[in-house]
Amino acid sequence: MKIALDVHGGDFGIEPNLRGAILAASSFDCEIIAVGRDTEIRECLRRVNAPSLPNLTIVHAPDMIEMSAEPVQECRSKPDSSMMVCADLVAEGKADAFVTAGNSGAAMVASLLKIKRMPGVMRPAIAVPFPTVKGTAVLMDGGANMDTKPWHLVQFAVMGSIYAKQALGVKNPSVGVLSVGEEETKGNDLVRSVIPLLKKSGLNYYGPVEGRDIPAGTTDVTVCDGFVGNICLKISEGVAEAVFTILKKEIAENFSYKLGAFLMKGAFRKLKHKLNPDEFGGAPLLGVNGTVIICHGRSNSTAIFNGIRVARELVRSNANSHILKALSEITDTRDDSPEKEGSEV
Repeated sequence: MKIALDVHGGDFGIEPNLRGAILAASSFDCEIIAVGRDTEIRECLRRVNAPSLPNLTIVHAPDMIEMSAEPVQECRSKPDSSMMVCADLVAEGKADAFVTAGNSGAAMVASLLKIKRMPGVMRPAIAVPFPTVKGTAVLMDGGANMDTKPWHLVQFAVMGSIYAKQALGVKNPSVGVLSVGEEETKGNDLVRSVIPLLKKSGLNYYGPVEGRDIPAGTTDVTVCDGFVGNICLKISEGVAEAVFTILKKEIAENFSYKLGAFLMKGAFRKLKHKLNPDEFGGAPLLGVNGTVIICHGRSNSTAIFNGIRVARELVRSNANSHILKALSEITDTRDDSPEKEGSEV
């Protein structure tokens, strides 16, 4: 198995990406392909005293995708960028997956341009693993599609259910649609329109769920458009960071709190581990004809390592074939759709 890594993706330069790649190459029985500027990669490997690893190789890519750039224009104008070369390697069968912490919109575009969509998939979507009081759930879409239609959400539900089965070990994932209330009459046109489609989809449909139901683990999969999903994700990350910041401040200002914190140190450590997005590694872009993992822009070496781990697990589980089978069996929800198959970029 070969996994390509976009070493120029992310906010912190190539070092955390390469440190994650080194750890993955030392831990897994697969080849890690570091894609980026050859001289910069070799210099960084020397700087961090990287061991000589036969399963860590380099593919030169002279350009890079900027984090703040417009995705379509950036990808089309930079075919030799590290992200586009990663997508090329997967498209040509020279890699089984690629991992990036770069511009998530560009990762979507690069995947559509090079790897293409799976047959029957209208919109690939980002499946975000979400920590809950019961374990881990899946939020679809995490930011790939800002504007969606009801039949897109049905496909998100199918792909999210397969991911929950293959990656999280859930036998019969329950599916909810994110809304502003549990009543079917609430929500916007998108929510109200998708409910009857989900009911007849053959999935384990639970019903509408509210934002608080996601961390409560009410359903195993929650679907929404990428605009709402990305806001949910960023708010949850911000709340978790704020809670720990407030706790640290209060503990530092009170001796009795310090004593209690010492006694609770193990519990705090476990909580931080469970809520830390770095431990999830990254979110798969489901619906493309290959395995693509999108990591957080602020990913450190631990997140990159776990992103490679997730890519390896998805390739080994052959998740895409299960998605194709599920999509072929589900009730067709596109009879009233004017949308045609084809590239969205």
